[in-house]
Amino acid sequence: MKHPEFPLTDSLIYLNHAAVAPWPKRTCAAVIKFAEQNTRYGSHFYQDWLNKEAELRTQLMALLNASSADDIALVKNTSEALSFVAYGLTWKDGENIVSSNEEFPSNRLPWESLADQGVEFRQADLHSADTPEDALFALVDSKTRLLTISSIQFASGLRLDLERIGEFCKRRGILFCIDAIQSLGAVQFDVLAYQADFVMADGHKWMFGPEGLGVFYSTPEARDKLKLTQFGWHMMKNTHNYENKSWEVHPTARRFECGSPNMLGIHALAASLSLLLETGMSTVEALVIERSNYLKDAIDKNRDLILLSERQNRLKSGLVIFKHRTVANEMLYNHLQKNGVVCALRGGGIRFSPHFYNTLEEIDRALELVNLL
Repeated sequence: MKHPEFPLTDSLIYLNHAAVAPWPKRTCAAVIKFAEQNTRYGSHFYQDWLNKEAELRTQLMALLNASSADDIALVKNTSEALSFVAYGLTWKDGENIVSSNEEFPSNRLPWESLADQGVEFRQADLHSADTPEDALFALVDSKTRLLTISSIQFASGLRLDLERIGEFCKRRGILFCIDAIQSLGAVQFDVLAYQADFVMADGHKWMFGPEGLGVFYSTPEARDKLKLTQFGWHMMKNTHNYENKSWEVHPTARRFECGSPNMLGIHALAASLSLLLETGMSTVEALVIERSNYLKDAIDKNRDLILLSERQNRLKSGLVIFKHRTVANEMLYNHLQKNGVVCALRGGGIRFSPHFYNTLEEIDRALELVNLL
């Protein structure tokens, strides 16, 4: 039975939440309401919009388990937030950054671009040691300034032990940065338990939000290490004192928001997060992992398919990657897309990424279509 918030057309089986997710029904309604209000009244209800912005910060604080909404900045996307860190820190020649060789370009290009400042970007092979975390730790030395990693790898579904990494970084005085785009909205997340300095994610994947709006978390101590790279009215301490000739930087994470907020996106993402928070992230994670396990079991039992995702005992994600033994990936992908299975070509195979609302019957139908080729 379909979830009432996701009245997707019957011709589609949507298994691509690790890329771009469909909006819940309530998000569509929120955008329509905002558009109609703006059309009829302009900015007359701007204070209500500001209240919605404050609500979104509180929602994101809850999703991250942050200690304060003051630690939440609303940014355009993950790449922007990562660039804030990369170009906000003052680097010394010879320092290095440790990451992995599986990162999405957003968590690679900003760091690689620091090479002309004498900063080395070290990429660990996550499968070169007993654990992925050990592979990262092996590249750390006295010149390591920052460790940056995706909480879940986009092309394999590998989920990292963020608590262990955070403890390691804290003991050595290394800054810890997490690209959480494949976690937030899919699994429970705890910036305090991870001892993270910086966390960033777009809203358009597992959080069911629109493109063009994301979250950037920073601790007060960590953000004070960042020089600002963008400037505008919105990042002033006295935000609405437009005649103020002398100004101070906003004391909170809002210092990273240089200009006018994306009010349309704010209304949409707030509506989407309300669904996740009402459902409860413990419930969402349990259902996501249940569907992921169901997929992996079915793939393992199918002699024509090879499961590429690892079967981890403790840490699991909602990303499942597989390939056919005899059919080329692109041919299988095109077949699935043609027959209404929305998925992705990633990690040397086909990536399915079901969310909590997907039914097991939908997964069965998708796998039946795989077998029909």
